[in-house]
Amino acid sequence: MAATASITITRLLCSPTSLSRSATSRFVPKTLSSSTISFPLLALKHRSKSLRLSTAAPLTTISAAISVGEKLPESTLSYLDSAGEVQTVTVSDLTKGKKVILIAVPGAFTPTCSQKHVPSYVEKAGELKSKGVDTIACVSVNDAFVMQAWKKDLKVNDEVLMLSDGNGHFTRAIGAELDLSDKPVGLGVRSRRYAMLVDDGVVKVCNMEEGGGFTFSGAEDMLKAL
Repeated sequence: MAATASITITRLLCSPTSLSRSATSRFVPKTLSSSTISFPLLALKHRSKSLRLSTAAPLTTISAAISVGEKLPESTLSYLDSAGEVQTVTVSDLTKGKKVILIAVPGAFTPTCSQKHVPSYVEKAGELKSKGVDTIACVSVNDAFVMQAWKKDLKVNDEVLMLSDGNGHFTRAIGAELDLSDKPVGLGVRSRRYAMLVDDGVVKVCNMEEGGGFTFSGAEDMLKAL
């Protein structure tokens, strides 16, 4: 028995090729062969390419901003009445048979909106209405409670109707989204600043600012357009 074991060990030591083949066949997975490894690599390459394409694709479709001559899309806006109850108004009810100035701001309580934009319409409301304007309404992507608090802070009475587009449905429908998600103040997606003159639901003047700029959407600009 000892002699046989000695011979077997001697043969193994003297035959490295045989040992190599037996060991590798036992431990190396079959997928390492040239005929099968190509499929996993191709599949991995394909998956990697698909990931790159999906992350590069746009997440949302951005519509073009509304323009002069177009009819405002239907939407529902909200506000708080004098009793603090939430009320709603549709865009069609707001504008049907009326001449309306519709302004929008990126956010309630923000500096330019509070110090310049809305105050200009409160100050010039009488002049605007003397030129045939029935209603002046301010829209913002804020909830109705914030809009009511802002109205009180600005001491707005009946000069301007403060309307909430809380979920941004109307803002998106007219293509006026303003993505401020990269700003540290946490505004998210809001509305571009604009001022429109709307006659019976149709846009007659559309002063759409770039982002939150305030260059031609004030009350003086709309007085000139009337």
